[in-house]
Amino acid sequence: MNAAGPVTMLHLGDLALPAIWLRDACGCAECRYPATGQRLVGSARVARLYPDLAVERHAARDGRLTVVFAPDGHESVFELAWLEQHAPGRGARLGDQSAQARVAWTATDLPVGPPRVAWDAYLRSPVAMATALGAVEKLGAAVITEVPARPGMVLTVGRSLGHVRVTNYGELFDVRVEPDPEHLAYTGLALAPHTDNPYRDPVPTVQLLHCLRAAGAGGDTTLVDGFAAADRLRETDRAAFDTLTQVWLPFSYDGPTSVLTCRAPVISVDDEGAVTQVRWNDRGLQPPDVAPDRIGAVYRALAAFGEVLDEADLAVSLRLVPGDCLIFDNTRVLHGRSAYGPTATGEPGSGGRHLQGCYVDMDGLRSTLEVLRRDGTRAVPTQAGPAGRGRAPRVVATRASARPIAAAR
Repeated sequence: MNAAGPVTMLHLGDLALPAIWLRDACGCAECRYPATGQRLVGSARVARLYPDLAVERHAARDGRLTVVFAPDGHESVFELAWLEQHAPGRGARLGDQSAQARVAWTATDLPVGPPRVAWDAYLRSPVAMATALGAVEKLGAAVITEVPARPGMVLTVGRSLGHVRVTNYGELFDVRVEPDPEHLAYTGLALAPHTDNPYRDPVPTVQLLHCLRAAGAGGDTTLVDGFAAADRLRETDRAAFDTLTQVWLPFSYDGPTSVLTCRAPVISVDDEGAVTQVRWNDRGLQPPDVAPDRIGAVYRALAAFGEVLDEADLAVSLRLVPGDCLIFDNTRVLHGRSAYGPTATGEPGSGGRHLQGCYVDMDGLRSTLEVLRRDGTRAVPTQAGPAGRGRAPRVVATRASARPIAAAR
């Protein structure tokens, strides 16, 4: 072994490997439970136990890096290929759901709408399922076609990809003209692009809308990439962008059986300034309850973002036909519709446009997708360029003395 230590930063070619990070990434049986891979020694404990941690010795051979740490003599083995992808500053951030890890789009990018996958193929082929769910993950939307146009099928689709979230609207909800509507969605009025349930904390993250009947005229669906719109606002009016990311505004819903309230920014960003969520719904946003000297800036920012969202090149229009199930990220993609009448055509005995919807948590969708990528088929990549996700370390060998040798991948 090379005895260049103790060093707090190990330089290996163009890799800069902090000793404490290497110790924290160890995947041996002392640090991770072998059966599950869950951590036994966490980052805070490493930092508290070893404030003066250093690399005492190291050796790189046969595609692996062996490291012995001071002062405790702990030994870890890492796959060099894993380090190349996941060393600090080298790889994508684990679990990144920000705009930085997504693909922004405008109407030009999706001239015929989101990617479409047939229901039969979705059920039979892991590749087809991963294509649909991957489109929701990266683009924020996909359409599954030819789903049987029967009441309740939206729950079947929802349960195929995650866990259905029950709200005050029930396990599923009907979007159609109602004689005594408790919500504007249950009228035939046009709805501007919006995100659902901004008054809820957390908001439903994935929404499904399954078309049982199409409207005779009107009722076309509009989609807008809120991440693309937010980034355009940042480029054209930085002051408005900053206001909508820094000022928390009130959202509320007061219905027959539920009163829901929430305070949140219209645009959320992460520690690097990348957009992570857009919360936009004129029906749920209440008059800003901020200091008087900030009122003007808030209203100006709201107007500026509203103008961006109205720009025609951001909007994708599609007409859902019976059997289409639209799946979209409700924290990113705004949806709306054109006005429609109470009757439909081409459906014997039908009434007007009728969609059924439900909500699913994004973590369930992403988990399903990751399992497909890991176990379902080699045709589905485990990562997409710099936006790919890493994997946890795994144990590859154990000493005869039962002291584990860790390896990371």
